[in-house]
Amino acid sequence: MNKGIDLEGVPSEEELKNSPSFPPDAIQKKKKIVIIECVQEIPCNPCEEACKFKAITVGNPITNLPVVDFEKCIGCGQCIAKCPGLAIYLLDYHYSEEEASLSFPYEYYPLPQVGDQVTAVDRYGKDICRAKVIKVNNPKKNECTAVVTIAFPKHYYQKVRSIKRNEVIDHV
Repeated sequence: MNKGIDLEGVPSEEELKNSPSFPPDAIQKKKKIVIIECVQEIPCNPCEEACKFKAITVGNPITNLPVVDFEKCIGCGQCIAKCPGLAIYLLDYHYSEEEASLSFPYEYYPLPQVGDQVTAVDRYGKDICRAKVIKVNNPKKNECTAVVTIAFPKHYYQKVRSIKRNEVIDHV
């Protein structure tokens, strides 16, 4: 059976790997890097406009999929909150010796707090592992899209994409 964005509302791994903005595994492990899980050709380019380093290109027509130049991307994350599809993440495989970190858009209340122990989930909402909230960024310029950063065991770096809503396992 064909899976993916059309049938499940979530891109399949094959769709992601064929996307011009999805970094290969070697690049994901190399440095802090943006991951754009955008696989639909729709008129959209806020990610391109948000990138001061010209690392993201949509071009003309505006329905092109975004293309990331991973050499230009410095991992600043300015594009995360600008994506109306909430499809941009920032992965830091080298956050610590044992943990990776992931920054992702979050539009739910209440917002998690730094120090919260939470459940990290995959793109389908399935529980993956425990994580710790290490940063919550919600400036006015983000227009109510907070960017939450979590740390979690490194071996889950390809799976984790968000956190379970309204659940705090423990607050430090």
